[in-house]
Amino acid sequence: MAVSYSTMPDLSDDTALIPARLQRIVACVAAGLLFAAFIWLAIGGPFVDHDAPPALPAGFTTNVNTAPVVELAQLPGLGPTTAARIVEHRETHGPFPSIEALLDVPGIGPATLEQMRRYLRPIRPPVETPRDSP
Repeated sequence: MAVSYSTMPDLSDDTALIPARLQRIVACVAAGLLFAAFIWLAIGGPFVDHDAPPALPAGFTTNVNTAPVVELAQLPGLGPTTAARIVEHRETHGPFPSIEALLDVPGIGPATLEQMRRYLRPIRPPVETPRDSP
């Protein structure tokens, strides 16, 4: 009489999680997926940088010749003080003839202008209407 002292349960094909005939296929698929993941990482697949979310497209645009301080202060690179300077400059010197004329405002340099440029509506020159001659 043979006595078995093994504490391991007898796992036959009936109790296996994956049937024996499918185990090789599952192993090949898993190895293929791991290989594909390795290649993806090796070529520098796109990852999402959670610390720096992608820049959102401009949600609004504003006209620097008509916008109040509150609206201008929402532009990137500007605060309430610089926004107030824009309005003060506009009231003193008249409307801005171009976006680049904002460089005349104290506190706005080329870098600040580039930050807020995509939020600014283009400034069009006034249209001259022909007057009737007497």
